[in-house]
Parts: sequence; structure tokens; C-alpha cells
Amino acid sequence: MKTSLVIPALNEATSIGALLSRVPHGVVDEVIVVDNGSSDETAEVAARAGARVVTEPRRGYGSACWAGVTACGPGAEVIVFLDGDGSQRPEELPSVLAPIRAGLADFVLGARRLGGEHPAHAALGTRLVAWFISRRYGRRLTDIGPFRAIRADLLRRLRMRDRAFGWPVEMVVKAAALGSRIVEVPVFHGPRLGGESKVSGTVVGSARAAYGFLRAALRAAAELG
Repeated sequence: MKTSLVIPALNEATSIGALLSRVPHGVVDEVIVVDNGSSDETAEVAARAGARVVTEPRRGYGSACWAGVTACGPGAEVIVFLDGDGSQRPEELPSVLAPIRAGLADFVLGARRLGGEHPAHAALGTRLVAWFISRRYGRRLTDIGPFRAIRADLLRRLRMRDRAFGWPVEMVVKAAALGSRIVEVPVFHGPRLGGESKVSGTVVGSARAAYGFLRAALRAAAELG
């Protein structure tokens, strides 16, 4: 299955090059780094590392992800999303893609093995959304992490609208509402190696994010019913 890897990045010049060097050879057909208005050399480092760089000046995690989706080459059947800060391991791409390639899933979520490097307050919002999805759609999920793979045809059906940090939540809620096959696989989550947290760097920031995530979940559920 033709697979595109999309990496949204903002001021992650210190991590993006090493991250790209660790993408397993032959697992994806193209790597797209979306520079979301960086003030450092993120774009230049990514290009030197062999990625196709797309510029999206409109700030927002969803804006960056959507720019990557629209930049995917013709015939892309699966799209993978991976953060550019080095907190996830690209070496785990084969295991994230495996359920889709085996015909067992339409959407795979990397469920972070939470530990000391991912404090409880940072996980509050995703756990709330996981609880909401379990209650409303009967899907037992444990995490709404950013490392994920989705069939391109399903992503088109979701009619994604959020262009901020509610993007990952909207995707999962709408996929659950459509009855998609969602599978979780465990993935590593460690300290970020570049950039700064845009959402969960502080307790207050995490609380605001949790509220925003829940609002995004309710909006997405209302849209698809």
C-alpha cells in the first residue's frame, strides 16, 4: 500500500535531522515535513535529510497536518502522522502500519506507554476524550496520541475541519462515529529532543488543552451525529 509519512514541525531544527535518519528504509514511499512557520533552520535541516518540505505559515497543528495531507503524492493509500520533536520512535513505523496492511484496521493509534517522561497532567485531555469515546461509541481506547496511521479514503470521509490542536481528537471521534476499525498498538513516548511543548508543557496549559480536547470531541460528535 502506497504510504506517506507526514511530520508537522515548528522550531525543531535540533531534532528533525536525527529523526529523519531513523525512518526505516522502504517502510514509507515518501516523507513530508511541514514547516509551520519556524524561526530556526527546521526546513533546511529536513531538506538536507532527504524529506520533501512543505511550508504552512498559518500556525496550528491541524493546519500543518492538513498541509501535509494535501501535499501527499497521487495514489497515497495510507497516511502516517509523526511528531518532529523526537518524542516518538520512527523505528516503530512497521508496527503502527501492520494492522492496516494486514487488512485488520482502517485507523491505528499509537498508544503511548506513559511514564515519568509524560506526566499525568499532560495525559489528562487525551484520557478524557478516550473516556468520552468509550461511553458514546462503545470503543475502548486508552490514548489519543499523535503517532497514528489512517487509510486515506477514510481520512477524506472525515471532512476534517479543526486546524488547531483539536485535529487529533476530531479524527478519532469522527472515525469512531463512522464505525471504522480502530486499533491501538503500544508505542514509546520519551522526552522531546527539540522545540517546546505547544500544549502540555505546564499544568495550566494541560488543563486548558484538556478542556479544548473535550470541546473538540463534542463538536466532532455533533457534526456526524
